[in-house]
This record gives sequence, C-alpha cells and structure tokens, in this order.
Amino acid sequence: MNAIRYEYLVGVLVLTIVGSQTAAATETTIDRLSKRQMQMGEFNWKTGPPLVLPADRRDESCFSIKDPSIVHYDHRWHLFCTVRAAKRTHTIEYLTFTDWKDAGTAKHHILRLHSGYFCAPQVFYFTPGSKWYLICQASDPSWQPNYQAAWSTTDDIADPNSWSKLTPLFEHKPANVNAWLDFWVICDETKAHLFFSSLDGRMWRAEAKLTEFPHGWSEPVVALTGDVFEASHTYRLKGLSKYLTLIEAQNGQGWRYYKAYLADRLDGTWEPLAAEKDKAFASMKNVRKTGAHWTDSVSHGELIRDGYDQKLQVDPQDLRFLFQGVTDRERQGKQYGEIPWRLGILEPDL
Repeated sequence: MNAIRYEYLVGVLVLTIVGSQTAAATETTIDRLSKRQMQMGEFNWKTGPPLVLPADRRDESCFSIKDPSIVHYDHRWHLFCTVRAAKRTHTIEYLTFTDWKDAGTAKHHILRLHSGYFCAPQVFYFTPGSKWYLICQASDPSWQPNYQAAWSTTDDIADPNSWSKLTPLFEHKPANVNAWLDFWVICDETKAHLFFSSLDGRMWRAEAKLTEFPHGWSEPVVALTGDVFEASHTYRLKGLSKYLTLIEAQNGQGWRYYKAYLADRLDGTWEPLAAEKDKAFASMKNVRKTGAHWTDSVSHGELIRDGYDQKLQVDPQDLRFLFQGVTDRERQGKQYGEIPWRLGILEPDL
C-alpha cells in the first residue's frame, strides 16, 4: 500500500470515529433531556419574539390571536386559532406557511363554517373516517344545549372554505356537568376520548367507540382534580407507552402557566409530573427570553405533534410548545376579550 492511500484510509477512519462519537454525544444529550423531563418533571425552555400577531383588518379591529392548534401536513404548517375582535367577539382563523419565519406574514382566513360564536379549535385527521376534524366550543340558539362542543369536517385542510357547517357533539348536556369548555379529542386503538375543563379545578373525560365517533358519547366523569383552570390538552408520548396531559393554571410564576400530568391509559389515573407553582411544565420561572420582553404568561397552547392523526402523538425527545402570551402591562385595565394575546414558541433550553 502506498503512503498516499494509507494516509487517505487513516483520515477516513478518523472522520468516521469522530462522527460516530459526535452522534453518540448528541443522542446522549437528547436522551438525558427526555429522561429529565419525563421522569423527573424538570423542564427548561427558551422563547424568542412572538411569531404570529393579530391580523390588521380595515373593517374590524382584532385584539388578539390565541388558542392555537397546529399540524404539519403535506410540507406545510396548518394553524387554527381563536380571534378576538371588536365586532365579532369569537371566531376561528386559519393560516398556512412552510417555514416559521414566514408565519408572521401568512394570510389570515376567517372560517365560514358558523355565523355565531365559535372558538378554541382543535384539528386532527381521523384516519378511520378519512376526514379532517375541527373540534371547538360554539353556541347556536337551535342547539340543545345552546353552548357546547361542536365538530366540522373537510377533505382538504388547505382550503379554508371547505369545512362543513358546525354540528353539536352532544344531543343533550350531561346532567352531571354544570360548566364545560376547551374541548379536546384524542383516540386510542378502540375509543375516542373527549376531555374538557370546568373552571373549578376539575378536568373531565367522556368516551365513544371509534365506530360511532363523533357520536355515542358516554356520561362524563372527573378525570383529574387539582389547582388547575382550563385548556387541558392530552397527547400520546412516542416510544413511552404513556400519555401526557398539559393543563393551564393561574397565579403561579406568572399570571397563567402550565402544569403536566402522566397516565398509562387515557381512562387511567393522572399522576403529577410538573404540577407545582415552583415546579411547573412552563412558567415564568423556567422560561428564558432570548429577545425583547413580550410575555409574562404561558397560556393556552399546543405541543408540536409528531404526526397529524387522531392519536395526537408527540416526541418526548423533541418537545416544542406553541402558546399565547402577553405582558402584565399590556393586559392591565383591559377586559379579557381585549387582551392583546400573541403567539410564540417554547423550545428546550439545553
């Protein structure tokens, strides 16, 4: 073997070893992060500037954009949010973009699937029925009860005009529920599970067979109790055979913040993971701002999913949280509907 070829082979071997060691080190860092989060409940985040602002419409002042639900499908992000405005107080808006750097300039489309009050969307693809579903809370005088969970479907998530008219999820309000809001559907292999909160420290759950969805709901039962408020969102953890529930709380390290709970089954017992004011999933204590100060709260948000179907899977090694935020100064003296919420993302602070 000549000297030049020998030196070439040695160089290739060294680069291979160094590359393998670097990959192993990266995997070890990610594994440690996942273990610290999902076993010890230790979360640390960073956030940059807000990415999505309320639309500036000529005919109507929009106070805020909030309550995001997002999926990545066909190489694009599809974002659905609540809009609070001066004339029409609660509507759902759709935006789409390929890269987060373009989110702030994406066109805002008001969905035309309901003429009255509707907000707090959740979007997923229901594989057994081959349809996209939008779940939200809505009100209509012809429904019984007038205010409740509702659903709409489409074959084309990218067409904001293709959604069907909203239909109520329940024929009658359950007798054991006095208040309900922020409806959230997640499915396992056989059932759809509907979660919602009641603003009194309780999260509820109802279930329906997949073959009957979106109908056939059981009477709701209390699934979780604690110092929690609203906006409970539940996900399947990839590779861990566990489920994660995030739920918003009040007056911890920040006006609004998020707690986290784990369960082995969707109808199982939810155990606290990061559910204390000083040890939360996301609050002003464990969020580091990398840009200008724009929020003092971590409010109603959605984890970035690893997929887009009804199982709502997230990757515990790649958690990112799209949330609504506002500073205490900006919300001071305003009615809730006039608070200027904007959307930003939490990413792990390694």
